[in-house]
Amino acid sequence: MNLLIIEDSEPLRRSLVVGLNHLGFTTDDTGDGSLGLSMALNNAYDLIILDLMLPSVSGMEILHTLRQQKNAARVLILSAKNETVDRVDGLMKGADDYLTKPFSFDELHARVLAVMRRGNVEQADPCLRLGEFCLNRVEKTFSYQAHSIDLTPNEFKILQCLFSSPNRVVNVEQISEAVVGHFDHLSKNTIEAHISSIRRKVRALSGNLPVKNKRGFGYVAQL
Repeated sequence: MNLLIIEDSEPLRRSLVVGLNHLGFTTDDTGDGSLGLSMALNNAYDLIILDLMLPSVSGMEILHTLRQQKNAARVLILSAKNETVDRVDGLMKGADDYLTKPFSFDELHARVLAVMRRGNVEQADPCLRLGEFCLNRVEKTFSYQAHSIDLTPNEFKILQCLFSSPNRVVNVEQISEAVVGHFDHLSKNTIEAHISSIRRKVRALSGNLPVKNKRGFGYVAQL
């Protein structure tokens, strides 16, 4: 079972990773909301363990985006917010369970198993859509008005990173990590060259790529 842990407390996150890996789960983790949202949208997870109070993008915003894009992953909220109204709000907005901090690891494990025993949710749409553009994460294709546009692997990953967080500025470091991971780096000029190449391909179909350069901040995908 493949899990994503989005939790900004590093000691708690590390303990969850160690404990869940010991039980046989495969885990990815991050303490940043924006990166967590990108990981959740770009990868297939069975369950996402989600803190609410996160830097850059809140847990509720992540949950809203996942359900808006019909992402099929289960979501188990972990939060110090323990009022009834908070739990009801999280569940009504699409979470599958809500566990308040502090909690025992045994209870977390039991809730993970209980959530995964439930029936399947609606199948996720493989396409990230922005206007008349469709980026298909399963088939690894990109199209405009149903016309296919050939992309290189790095061009596809850059668009996937940007389309996964529409109307949000994504900085160069986040794009680089989405494309080449933690142990390599894409320069600002390289990223700009890739985006310029995609723009040319879209213009050949009389379209305009919905990606804007916010100088000094990064890039944003928006119509």
